[in-house]
Amino acid sequence: MAAVNNGSDSQPAKHQEVGHKSLLQSDALYQYILETSVYPREPEPMKELREVTAKHPWNLMTTSADEGQFLNMLLKLINAKNTMEIGVYTGYSLLSTALALPDDGKVILALDINRENYEIGLPIIQKAGVAHKIDFREGPALPLLDEMIKDEKFHGSFDFIFVDADKDNYLNYHKRLIDLVKIGGVIGYDNTLWNGSLVAPPDAPLRKYVRYYRDFVLELNKALAADTRVEICQLPVGDGITLCRRVS
Repeated sequence: MAAVNNGSDSQPAKHQEVGHKSLLQSDALYQYILETSVYPREPEPMKELREVTAKHPWNLMTTSADEGQFLNMLLKLINAKNTMEIGVYTGYSLLSTALALPDDGKVILALDINRENYEIGLPIIQKAGVAHKIDFREGPALPLLDEMIKDEKFHGSFDFIFVDADKDNYLNYHKRLIDLVKIGGVIGYDNTLWNGSLVAPPDAPLRKYVRYYRDFVLELNKALAADTRVEICQLPVGDGITLCRRVS
């Protein structure tokens, strides 16, 4: 926990971000980033959805505000028009994507096993005027991806794909997504630093779900580092995001 020095006293600095996943050691510094660069530029619909999501019991699943801002800018930088998102939850990152796409952008293919969570954010997405950009499909992603792989028209058709779903299937997703993203396109895998647990000693006290998925994340990171079909960049934004740019 960070400490803020006021004379001889040290007071703990607590973050206020729900779903806080920053790997920064200083909560005060993270709060500074949010209050200086993120919240003042956060679109009103995203702010509203973030606040609604904060009331949900699973709010730790949400994309952090700084990562939402990062994704929004990234999509604009690569001029993305056709995107996919695997793992939607209430739709914060999905809304960030929809707001970033140009008016002539194609539909975002959004896949999640739980439509009920998505419908929490849907009224806000509709009010933001971007619901027409989203094609939400409820159910496991792998069967749909397998169907898409069989159809040549989907090969190399996506500019950007964001994955924030079941970590034990990340490698299964990658095996399929590498054919669906275009050469020069980007796949983003979320949570690739996994609560900082990847470098924790074997006897470290970890939450059960963190310990369970840690090996899958380690396996993914090793595989991506060795995959010559992509260039990679792993960033300590949110809970860690690895960008894979397809080169072959």
